[in-house]
Amino acid sequence: MSLGCITPLASSMLVHKLQKPALHKPLFLQKPFITPCLKTKIPARCRIAQTPINMALITTDEGITRRIGNHHPNLWDDDFIQSLSKDYDAPSYQGRAEKLIKFIKDRFNALPVQSSSADDLFQHLSMVDNVERLGIDRHFQTEIKTALDYVYRYWSDTGIGCGRESTHADLNTTALGFRVLRLHRYGISSDMLQQFIREEGQLLHFNSQSNEEEIKGILNLFRASLIAFPGEKVLDDAKSFTTTYLQQVLPRISNLNLSREIKFNLEYGWHTNVPRLEARTYIDIYGEDSSWASKTINNIFYTTLLELAKLDFNMIQSLQQKELQILSRWWIESGLGKLEFARHRHVEYYLWAAMGCIEPKYSTFRIGFAKLSALVTYLDDIYDTYGTLDELKIFTKSIKRWDLSAMDRLPKFMKVAFKAFDQAVTDMAQEAKKTQGRDTLNYARKAWEVYIDSYMQEAEWLAAGYIPSLEEYLENGKVSAGSRVVTLQPILSLDVPLSNDILKEIDYPSRFDELLCLTLRLRGDTRTFKAEADRGEVVSCITCYMKDHPGSNEGDALKYLNSLIDERLRELNWEYLKLNNVPIISKDNAYNLSKGLQLLYKERDGFTVSSIETKNLISKMMIESIPM
Repeated sequence: MSLGCITPLASSMLVHKLQKPALHKPLFLQKPFITPCLKTKIPARCRIAQTPINMALITTDEGITRRIGNHHPNLWDDDFIQSLSKDYDAPSYQGRAEKLIKFIKDRFNALPVQSSSADDLFQHLSMVDNVERLGIDRHFQTEIKTALDYVYRYWSDTGIGCGRESTHADLNTTALGFRVLRLHRYGISSDMLQQFIREEGQLLHFNSQSNEEEIKGILNLFRASLIAFPGEKVLDDAKSFTTTYLQQVLPRISNLNLSREIKFNLEYGWHTNVPRLEARTYIDIYGEDSSWASKTINNIFYTTLLELAKLDFNMIQSLQQKELQILSRWWIESGLGKLEFARHRHVEYYLWAAMGCIEPKYSTFRIGFAKLSALVTYLDDIYDTYGTLDELKIFTKSIKRWDLSAMDRLPKFMKVAFKAFDQAVTDMAQEAKKTQGRDTLNYARKAWEVYIDSYMQEAEWLAAGYIPSLEEYLENGKVSAGSRVVTLQPILSLDVPLSNDILKEIDYPSRFDELLCLTLRLRGDTRTFKAEADRGEVVSCITCYMKDHPGSNEGDALKYLNSLIDERLRELNWEYLKLNNVPIISKDNAYNLSKGLQLLYKERDGFTVSSIETKNLISKMMIESIPM
């Protein structure tokens, strides 16, 4: 089951100060994490018949009947992973990249001089937007801040025009500025967008016979509408109109690259658009036609920017291939590959981390996250399907003692899983100590113990045939989703120290952490409930909702849950973008993991069934280099 009325912001906010909206949450979202225990007798009306449609059973040599999930095997043979060539790891490529970076920095620094007052604000914003789309913005953080400070100097309650001397706000520039500035945590209210929208949600002064520039402006308004906080009705109206408009205008657009850009943004939006996917897509779009750059940069700069984007993508890909080889060897040596009943998805979990965490120095984050996530899946398959209830009770107690010798009475598959699990948690604590300057092993172990208890709770529910209320299920489910335990130690391994007080603002009991866990659980259940029910795992958000609402059906449950996910993702936007004591790099990587999960669950459970969309993403992101 694992790896799953608001006050608007005031318009008079100070720079880099975000006013927190008053958040009114359902009761089950207000409580802290708990792990309820099944102590009382379950009433008959709460029980379910255990007759799954497609439950697969096997009988072991010891005469024990076990359930299995019939999952497809590992798609990425170790020999293949070890054969990856890492073509772009030669020093000469780094030297070329450094020259390109210097050229682009010089262009950034020349913007105030070379830009005319008629369009200088738009040029500054476009430069920032383009390097971010192409995935090379980490090289230009100082230049980006200088450019955005310049734009913000001219920002007003009505937005901005194309240039510093403009007398009227421009939709395209204001929408682009709103999105970019908000994502960089400037104090930007959405109120100023109201001037462009009628009460019926329509844009004022828009021409139904749209030209290309107008379409780009509406596309930027659509992109801006996705970075919404709770209660921002103007962004709801903007999203509704721009979505319909862009869908209707698509067939009439002759510019194929603009058409492709619109399709990409409509399909992936914001919460499923991870940095690596966006960079790969825009490199293709920009590489086919330079018209995107015509208003902001000359041809020489255009070719330089695109060359750096391609080179940087391929260099990062070579590093990822090295890390994949390390991960694959760990998987072989751990013995986990011999657990035939389980899902072998270590490569897929590495993809999840690597699509958002790009900085080369964070190898420990990516590899550690992949290991822990893979181990969560092995534990999930043991608790949900393969282990017997009596075995699981002993297994749980043994794990919480952190003592392999306590598992003498347990079968070999549990010993293999625990040994790999215990070693990975210990290794990550050692890595974290290098950055944190203190031992965090006990802290991490306590988080894992709460997580293991939540698994045991679900196993007891399953054995008893019990369907809890949605409130009870989510209190336990946001723990068993596994988001906290697979994120905590990798974040501690980043090169930023986190005191206990700061850690509480990103880890439990922070609202940020709770929302990460909750959205994982909700999204996971909406994609996995049918397959899990066929395997005998009947309890999910859907069945719990239907129990709470007699007469409702799956469609009713999914409608409610998808609406709840949208609300919580908006709140997650707020928690991510508000300023607090948590280092930005820690929040960025945790938030990108949330986006990666939403992407990999976009069409289906992309981990259990990784042979379709997930396989294609791995090939495109980590195997196939971009022609230079």
